[in-house]
Amino acid sequence: MHLKLFKSVWGMSGTWASKLQQISEAGYTGVECGMPTEEEEEQFLSLLEEYGLELILQIYTQGEHRDSFERQAERAATFHPLLINSHSAKDSMPYDAQLLFFERALEVEKQLGIPIGHETHRGRATFTPWSTARLLNDLPDLHIVADLSHWCCVCESMLADQQMNISLVAQQTIHVHGRVGYEEGPQVPDFRAPEYEYALARHELWWDEIVDCHVRMQKPFFTFTPEFGPPKYMHTLPFTDQPVVDLWEICSAMGQRFKERFESRVTSPTRRSSERAQVFEVD
Repeated sequence: MHLKLFKSVWGMSGTWASKLQQISEAGYTGVECGMPTEEEEEQFLSLLEEYGLELILQIYTQGEHRDSFERQAERAATFHPLLINSHSAKDSMPYDAQLLFFERALEVEKQLGIPIGHETHRGRATFTPWSTARLLNDLPDLHIVADLSHWCCVCESMLADQQMNISLVAQQTIHVHGRVGYEEGPQVPDFRAPEYEYALARHELWWDEIVDCHVRMQKPFFTFTPEFGPPKYMHTLPFTDQPVVDLWEICSAMGQRFKERFESRVTSPTRRSSERAQVFEVD
């Protein structure tokens, strides 16, 4: 199994040409982004081919969520992405309505023949470990994009009591967003700071578990997007609105750190066994 590192365009400035060139020259496998406009579509596809980049597309349901999902997923499929990442439904929807939404989403995914993952995200049906686990128990074919930083914020904890639900989610995860959250927010100021070592350690154990699931299922590759966000997601200095770290640099640092951990892990079964036993020990 090999790693495919993707770079989100979130927070990047400039044209599609400048962004995709920068991503390609940095050595990423591909780009993760929302769909370009119809006017930009031809140029966008040409640039992907020119720079040899794979694609993960993001879609965002709204209004009549089932119709919104279907329209966006069908258009996204015309770009032939590796997978589609959907911000799906709403946390406020009754559970019966959520089930109807995801049942239709599974039908659309099968029709399109492209994997679709539903991101664990605030404001969406997957906004907590238990709401996501309930959906997975009822719809075991549902795929997940794991951005577990959101759950730390929503639950105001490092989820020590949610390991069973996280393990269920890990089995259905097809893509990971590598951002470190903590009890008071979805993004620590800098994951390398010693005061956030505990949060980084927790996230890395979750990511390890997802990697292990991919290994057991003999998946050919693993996709990971280091997805720290710009201000106001990123912390800023009071009165100046200046970001506390450089967005490009911190995403690069996370990508490199994950790559090294991934490569060590997939070639070391002994390490996987010993670290799995520690999952319940990080407070």
